[in-house]
Amino acid sequence: MGLFSSVSTFFFDTGIMSWDVLLTLLNLVRRKRRIGHVTPEGRPGYGGHWPEFRPPQEGDSRCSCPALNAMANHGIISRSGRSISFVELNHNIRATYNFGASFCSFVPHYAARMLKRSYSEDTFDLEELDLHNGIEHDASLFRLDTALEPNQSMKHVPFIEELLAAPTGKDKNGNVVLTTRDLSRILGKRRAVARATNNDFSLSFFHKVFGSANSSTLLTIFGGRVDDLRSIVLHERIPDGWESRVREPYGLTMLHFNKTVLAVEFGVREKDWAEAAQEAVHQRAASV
Repeated sequence: MGLFSSVSTFFFDTGIMSWDVLLTLLNLVRRKRRIGHVTPEGRPGYGGHWPEFRPPQEGDSRCSCPALNAMANHGIISRSGRSISFVELNHNIRATYNFGASFCSFVPHYAARMLKRSYSEDTFDLEELDLHNGIEHDASLFRLDTALEPNQSMKHVPFIEELLAAPTGKDKNGNVVLTTRDLSRILGKRRAVARATNNDFSLSFFHKVFGSANSSTLLTIFGGRVDDLRSIVLHERIPDGWESRVREPYGLTMLHFNKTVLAVEFGVREKDWAEAAQEAVHQRAASV
């Protein structure tokens, strides 16, 4: 990356963060969106009416992110998962999940830089987002590590079922929900087991935080509700009648989101799972 590009990136990221702070403050003084009206009128999913679900066909592209795969499965972005513009992704993520505009701008720009593409002119296929240790990382909640399963669009159902069986909380309506502590606990186990069973395991501090960020969308956008999460992470399908649990008028900002991310990350106790890690090593050895 040249000097000009580095300076340009610095000023862009600084601008995004400043914008994010402003949106966070505006969310404090504006009324929340009404239940049933979180998805903007005229956009797919308004009133809980989502486009037809169609599972991927042979030759379609999918990635390790269930939320993006669900958008493709409903035709909110290209059903094939191919030739998606970064600009299109920005606007569609915002409307579908009510992430803040700053958030929705930063992530596709980051992905474009990762893939060495032009944000405004180029396109990508979903599978390209799984560049190892770019955005995709080891010790995922939903996938085996890349060294064990190079095709990161493949769900690892035992991991998902374990996650869906982990919740200990209930919301005010009596729905079973994941809590921050639940996520920290399962992330600790995943990291300990992956470190013990994957000879190529790597997980930098950046990717630890990124993993906690991915996990934290389950608590924020989806409210931790297990019934909804089963549809999203197991079937990669947006439930009928669903809308984002984030009702802030300017969406979920990075500043607000990071409170949840840090609570999850700082609660991870990998060392508590040493016994489970050793058991996984023995099981893996017995299966070889």
